[in-house]
Amino acid sequence: MNGLALGVVGATGQVGSVMRRIVLERGLPIASVRFFASSRSAGTQLDFDGTSVEVEDVATADPSGLDVALFSIGASAAERYAPRFAASGCVVVDNSSAFRMDPAVPLVVAEVNPEAIEAMPKRIVANPNCTTMVAVGALAAIRRVAGLRRVIASTYQAASGAGRTGVAELAAQLSRPGLEALTFDGKAVDFGTPAVFPAPLGANVVPLAGSLVGDDTTEERKFVNESRKILGMEDLRVGATCVRVPVFTGHAVSVVAECERPVDLAAVRAALEAAPGLQLADLPTPLDAAGRDEVLVGRVRASDVVDNGVAFFVAGDNLRKGAALNAVQLAELVIERGLVG
Repeated sequence: MNGLALGVVGATGQVGSVMRRIVLERGLPIASVRFFASSRSAGTQLDFDGTSVEVEDVATADPSGLDVALFSIGASAAERYAPRFAASGCVVVDNSSAFRMDPAVPLVVAEVNPEAIEAMPKRIVANPNCTTMVAVGALAAIRRVAGLRRVIASTYQAASGAGRTGVAELAAQLSRPGLEALTFDGKAVDFGTPAVFPAPLGANVVPLAGSLVGDDTTEERKFVNESRKILGMEDLRVGATCVRVPVFTGHAVSVVAECERPVDLAAVRAALEAAPGLQLADLPTPLDAAGRDEVLVGRVRASDVVDNGVAFFVAGDNLRKGAALNAVQLAELVIERGLVG
């Protein structure tokens, strides 16, 4: 195709701003671009490669003529607007949870299951949850060399996973004076009543990310269900505990995987090193991962907690690879495979 007619829905948001930047960084063949957001942001002017583009109201705009629309709005809004955009003829790449578990909507990580994008009857493809995205590439690599039977994960999720308000709340708490007094008394600093997280996140960890659904949280269920769908393993046993940590950007996951066959650590490391989108690191941390395309993986070692066990730690930028980058990569797949027009 000569050039892509691209739409970014949620263009003024945290992930939308990263999407706009990555589209330019990766050199997508853009013929025209349109930005959409809620009525509160409609009329705002955003720069795109030196051109000022006016933001349109997603509720009233006519999406006709678009080839691909990158969506980064809440699930309820995506449920309302994404089908209308798709019905106009474009492919929708949705970053919300609205369609991830819809059997008619592929859930795709570009480096793991790109072939799944071919079956797209609703003209909607879903981006996984940012935490799932960080872990699933390494799991897929290990599966290729030793099979996969069970996954036990603990996540360390950054404040930016809760949006700009989460970042602001953490920054305000970390700016409180006298934090060192918390060494001896957890009540020594008054953080006030948190509005975003269920407990103060500054100088703390909160073992509840998402909202409770029975004994699990929404984040934990996303990790379990999305991992199974992306890997094509409906019966994979997955357990997750999702924890919010006082980090601005960069989700991390500690994983113990039970494999089907005895683990050759040299083969596992070689598979991880060769896997697209991954980079081996001696000490993978959120600070090192923030701003990078690659997911960092390290602390790879045998585990005798389960049969044929291997333990590892991953860290990835939840705004970049965890959301915006993969969405743009899916747009690239749509172009490469002739799924537009």
